Amino acid sequence: MNFGEQLKGLRIRKDLTLRQCSEQLGVDPSNWSKFERGVNPGPKDIAILESWAEFFGLRGAAKQEFFDAAALSRRELPADLASDEKVLAALPAFFRAVRGAELDESQLRQFVEDVRGLHSPEPKARQ
Repeated sequence: MNFGEQLKGLRIRKDLTLRQCSEQLGVDPSNWSKFERGVNPGPKDIAILESWAEFFGLRGAAKQEFFDAAALSRRELPADLASDEKVLAALPAFFRAVRGAELDESQLRQFVEDVRGLHSPEPKARQ
């Protein structure tokens, strides 16, 4: 789900009209509509994204997905991935694979899981 779809879904789950939501968040309704429709990319300002995530009650993985979608809407890698040397080293191989052969859905899911594994804490050994 892209950033605009997420925003719209979150707003609807709070049972708010576009105008009500934008007013409560201090955003021009026209701009909010553009975010929801994907005309405008997600804000780059982390403070804005943090306040929106708080407003919508996003925590943990849902909050991270929200931030990731905002970065991708700006055609940027999420900051934590962009600063990870392992991920950066793996990207050229991924780009070659994507350009050289079409990946099916299961292969793309596996790639996503592999990337997530890079950022997941190691499971604690059972004592």
